[in-house]
Amino acid sequence: MKLFENRPRNYLILALLVFILYLGYNVMNNNQINAQNISISEFNSMAEQGKIVQVEMTNEQLFALTSDNAKITTSYPIFYASKLIDDLTKKGTKVNFVSLHQDRSLSSKIMLFLGNLLSWLPLIFIGWLWFSSFKGMGGGKNNPPGGGGGMFGGGGPFGFGKSKARMLVGGKDIKTGFDDIAGIDEAKAELQEIVDFLKNPQKYQAIGAKIPKGCLLIGSPGTGKTLLAKAISCEAQVPFFFISGSDFVEMFVGVGASRVRDLFAQAKRHSPCIVFIDEIDAVGRHRGAGTGGGNDEREQTLNQMLVEMDGFEENSGIVVIAATNRPDVLDNALLRPGRFDRQVTVDLPDIKGRKAILEVYIKKIKMMPTVDVQAIARGTPGFSGADLANLVNEAALLAARASKNIVTQIEFEEARDKILMGTARKTAMRDEERKLTAYHEGGHALVSIYMPASDPIHKATIIPRGRALGMVIRLPENDRFSMTREKMYADLAVAMAGRVAEEIVFGFDQVTSGASSDIEQATKLARAMIVKWGLSDKVGMVNYGGEKSDIMTKAYNSSEKTAELIDEEVKNLIDTSYNVAKKILTDNRSQLEKIAQSLLELETLSGEEITDLLAGKDISKKVEVTVKKNSILADN
Repeated sequence: MKLFENRPRNYLILALLVFILYLGYNVMNNNQINAQNISISEFNSMAEQGKIVQVEMTNEQLFALTSDNAKITTSYPIFYASKLIDDLTKKGTKVNFVSLHQDRSLSSKIMLFLGNLLSWLPLIFIGWLWFSSFKGMGGGKNNPPGGGGGMFGGGGPFGFGKSKARMLVGGKDIKTGFDDIAGIDEAKAELQEIVDFLKNPQKYQAIGAKIPKGCLLIGSPGTGKTLLAKAISCEAQVPFFFISGSDFVEMFVGVGASRVRDLFAQAKRHSPCIVFIDEIDAVGRHRGAGTGGGNDEREQTLNQMLVEMDGFEENSGIVVIAATNRPDVLDNALLRPGRFDRQVTVDLPDIKGRKAILEVYIKKIKMMPTVDVQAIARGTPGFSGADLANLVNEAALLAARASKNIVTQIEFEEARDKILMGTARKTAMRDEERKLTAYHEGGHALVSIYMPASDPIHKATIIPRGRALGMVIRLPENDRFSMTREKMYADLAVAMAGRVAEEIVFGFDQVTSGASSDIEQATKLARAMIVKWGLSDKVGMVNYGGEKSDIMTKAYNSSEKTAELIDEEVKNLIDTSYNVAKKILTDNRSQLEKIAQSLLELETLSGEEITDLLAGKDISKKVEVTVKKNSILADN
């Protein structure tokens, strides 16, 4: 039965229940003897005649055995007890005060039962402590050796120094293999060697090679570091111990070091195996940074970990894998050869990897076959595996909320916009604000079309999300890891286009604060071009430090004269971009009107629809047919 599988505590509970039932049965049915009830005068007469052999007495009730082996009982007044005892004693009658059949009232029986139970509580408590101490010896998925919850286990009152690591078995408890992980092929290829060593250690030992003792997985949150560690265990089919870095350190001095020793002792008993330490930066930070110096509990824990990984004793067959997104704070001794001597960077997936990850997650939902997964992957640059999983789930939630039985492209688009920019606001804008927003976003879109280096337009909308009243989304055809000067100039011009459109259409005095985020982005890009990337002939190819975000502080590693020159060059870049955008919008005012009016009518335009609109095609019917078609397919 699963109830008693590796659960000694359940056996103890069962034994206690049986004992309590037995005790209650004895109390409620103690000496159920068929005794004859007589009056006190009849009892006195029989006592005078010497027919009473033995008496059991309680307050106001007695039970007697006659010379004929008859059983009788009677009641007597409490004040008569002393005289009755004296008379019976003089006649040689044996008198006991431990009643064989006490007061038969229900309240008395209950009190007697509770009294007996309380008298047994100390013994029951000692027995519970004794049995619970064995829980940590059971092993298994939820009860690993040395890490259980018994009296001396990791969670018991005497288990402070025991490791909190849990043990799973690859291939049995862990079913996630390399085939179930997508988008990080380079990292998987690097870890194949560890899998091969755990499967065939003799091949490496025969030639004298040593496998890296530790492997540090470095990557942004959600990129799949923990999944990779589990996949290694599944592929190699070896025990897998997992623990968080914060589980080592407690308020008690020496506990962390003791837990490290216990963890590696367990690992040695189960080698070859994998020890996975998640968020190792919680315990592996630079020593000397704390206030306690060498006596600091965290530093003692780190020192013990360094010794266990590469000290006098070798831990052959134990591969330590750790994960962190802060490798810069780790102690240098932890990263030296012989410890974490192999570092695997788990990058954010590229467009090909994002598509592969999406294909893994969309298998779990009901999706329309016409959904363009490639378009979704192209529209999610910078998304991690966890972000993509959330995107698929959000799309499924949106479809269910709309009472659809299948997820369409519309839900994926909405889910992405919701994750990136927030939920669409239902509050209606005033007609003046709505019109101004349409021309503002139309300006961004039109300048983007006339700048060849700009990314293609994916969508333009005047539906407010978050703090934005509207937006133009541009998506690159492929992932980009560097930018050209031409691309930067195009982005600056597109950023300035919204303010320029407002000024051209509504006049100089009617421009609004809606371009604040555009100006902020343009300023950051222009300053980076000058102080970081050396794209100014006047300033030169010199890195002058960070960005100047506070006018009260000097953020540049330069003289005051050079700082003034940097500010002047930043302003010149933005002014030039402003003029470029102004010329494009002035020369193509009629096209700006087309885009703005279509946005006011339809609220959202795709990049393809904007292209068709500028080519003179009627897109209103096309939009209507597309929406209707998606709705019909979703209902079916």
